[in-house]
Amino acid sequence: MELDDKMLNDVIDRLRKVEGQVAGIIRMIESGRECSDVVTQMSAASKALDRAGFRLLANGLRQCVADPKTAAKDGYDEELLERLFLKLA
Repeated sequence: MELDDKMLNDVIDRLRKVEGQVAGIIRMIESGRECSDVVTQMSAASKALDRAGFRLLANGLRQCVADPKTAAKDGYDEELLERLFLKLA
């Protein structure tokens, strides 16, 4: 399945932000920060990672709806997209 370049750049930007958040969380733990602060940052990183996944999935869903035969030929039928959605949900 072809992924839109603009969407891919957006997902990569989101993942780089998550990468920075995770590095910050590690530093927080290493420096002995409060558990509540660490968990708050972990929650934010987790949500940002989920948003990146949903962004990818939304692109796949749009393509599947626009051209179901090609999407199915590429291995992205409705059943697979549903399973992927449920993995993120």
